[in-house]
Amino acid sequence: MTPYQRFVQARDFLQQHRLDYDTAYRDYQAPQLDAFNWGIDFFDQEAKDNHTPALWVVEEDGREQKISFADMAARSNQVAQYLQQCGVERGDRVLLMLPNRVELWEIMLAGIKLGAVLVPTTMLVSTADLQDRMDRGRVRHVIAQISEAHKFEGLTGNFTRIAVGGKQDGWHDFDDCRRVLSVFTPKGETRATDPLLLYFTSGTTAKPKLVLHSQQSYPVGHLSTMYWIGLQRGDVHWNISSPGWAKHAWSCFFAPWNAGATIFVYNYERFSAKAALETVQRCGVTSLCAPPTVWRMLIKEDLTQWKPPLRELVGAGEPLNPEVIEQVERAWGIRIRDGFGQSETTAQIGNPPGQPLKPGSMGRPLPGYSIALLDVDDQPAQEGEISVRLQPPPLGLMMCYEGDEEKTAEVMRAGHYHTGDTAFIDEDGYYFYVGRNDDVFKSSDYRISPFELESVLVEHEMVLEAAIVPSPDALRLSVPKAFITLRQGVEPSRELARELFAFARERLAPYKRIRRIEFRELPKTISGKIRRVELRKQEATRDTVPSTGIEFREDDLGS
Repeated sequence: MTPYQRFVQARDFLQQHRLDYDTAYRDYQAPQLDAFNWGIDFFDQEAKDNHTPALWVVEEDGREQKISFADMAARSNQVAQYLQQCGVERGDRVLLMLPNRVELWEIMLAGIKLGAVLVPTTMLVSTADLQDRMDRGRVRHVIAQISEAHKFEGLTGNFTRIAVGGKQDGWHDFDDCRRVLSVFTPKGETRATDPLLLYFTSGTTAKPKLVLHSQQSYPVGHLSTMYWIGLQRGDVHWNISSPGWAKHAWSCFFAPWNAGATIFVYNYERFSAKAALETVQRCGVTSLCAPPTVWRMLIKEDLTQWKPPLRELVGAGEPLNPEVIEQVERAWGIRIRDGFGQSETTAQIGNPPGQPLKPGSMGRPLPGYSIALLDVDDQPAQEGEISVRLQPPPLGLMMCYEGDEEKTAEVMRAGHYHTGDTAFIDEDGYYFYVGRNDDVFKSSDYRISPFELESVLVEHEMVLEAAIVPSPDALRLSVPKAFITLRQGVEPSRELARELFAFARERLAPYKRIRRIEFRELPKTISGKIRRVELRKQEATRDTVPSTGIEFREDDLGS
C-alpha cells in the first residue's frame, strides 16, 4: 500500500468506529510509514477535485473567505515554491508570527511540503522572548504579519524576513508569491521521522521548553484527537484558539483536515459570548472546542435562546468544572466532553462521542496510547503521574526536548513518557485529573488537589477565576489559599469573602477547607494559563514581600 492508503485506512477505521470505543481502542493500528509527507502524500490527494471548503474565516464586520481543499492545495504549492525562491530549504527553521488569516494555513501547509521545521509563535511574545526563540530555535527565516515587523528590529542573528499584509523595507513581500506558478516539486524525499514542528511550551513552572515534533507525530498522531472530538467529513469545526500554541495545530489544522472537515475561524477584537453564539448558529458550526474561560463566559448568556446545529462539544487547555458542563447540557442536551493531552503529545485521554460519561472524568485512553499511573518510584499506582508506555512509542509523542538531552531522558525514563500531571483511575478505567505534580500539596498530612477546590469556587456567580496554592501555617504546615479574580463590576469586600468561605465549606470535605482568600488579578503565561508557581513563591516570601491583593482569613471573619 502507498503511504496515502495506509494513512487513510487508519483514519477510516477510527471514523467507522467513532461510537464504538472498545473496538476502536482494541483494534486500532497506527499506520507504519517510512517516506511520508502529510502535505503531499495526504492533503494533496484528498484535495483533488475537492471543492468543499477546507477553511472558512469570518471577520467581526461580516467579511468572510472560504477556501476549498483544491484551492488550498494549489495555493500552498505556490507558497512552497515562493519560499524556496526566498532561500527556505529542507530542515531550515522558519518562525511564524501570524494571526488567524488565510496565509497562516497556506504557509503551514507549504512548510510541510518543503520539509522545513516550522516554529509557530504567538504575537503576544515580548522582544526578549523572541530573541530567545530565535537563538534556541536556531531560526533562519521569519514570516510575520507586517504589524509585528518592529519586534524584529535590533534582534541579533542572520535571518530572512518575509512580511505578510503589507510592504516593509528590508522584508520580502509575501504577496509576491501570487505571481508564482502553483506547481511544486520537492527537493528530495521526506522521511516520517524528519523534524517538522518546534513548539515552545507555555512555561507555567519554568522557562519554556522546546518541543520537537516529526513529520508523523502531529500529522498522523492527531488521528487520536480527531477521534476524541468526533470529527467527520463535512463537519464545520471551530476551535477557539490563538496561533502560536500547539492546541492551534491540534484542532485548527491537523485533526479537522485529517477528517475531511472544514476549519472554521471567527476573528474578533474582544470576545463576546452573544456574538460567538450567533456566529455558531448562523454559520452552521457542528463541532466546537473552547477553553474553560470561554465556556464560563458562554453560560452567562441564556443558552436556551439559541438552537445551534452543534453535535460535538469539547473542552481543552485546562480541566472544565462540572457546573459548566451541566448548565450547557441542560440548555442544549449536549454534554461537553473533556480530554487530556500536551504540547508534547496529541490527545492521550478523552471522552469520545457516544460513550458513558462520568462527572469530573477526563475519560479513558485514546486509540494509539497505552497509559499507566506511576508513583514516585515509577511503580503502578491507583493515583499517580500520568505516564505513556513506550513499548512501542505512540506516533503522537514528540521526538525530544530540543537542546535538552537531560530533560528528555528524565521524562522518558523507566519505559514511560512522564507527563508531569497527576490523576487517579476508578474501577471502570476512567481517569480523573488531580493537578500538575508541582501544584499538588499537603495540608495537615492530606493531599490537596488545587483543581478540585478551584472547581468549587468558580461555581460561585461572582467568581471569574480562582487559583489554589499552599499558604504556610504553623499548625498545619500549610493551608489552602484561594487567589480569586472577580467578575467585571464586582468589588472585593469582607462580606463577599465571608460568603465565599461559607460557599466552599458547604461543598468541600473539612480537610480541604479553604482558609484564606486574596482578591487580585491572576498571573498568567502568554498562552493564558495561570502561573501558580508565581503565586506559591509569593506565599513563601510573604513576610518579606508584601502582597498587592486584598486578603481575608477565615479565622478573622468568624462564623
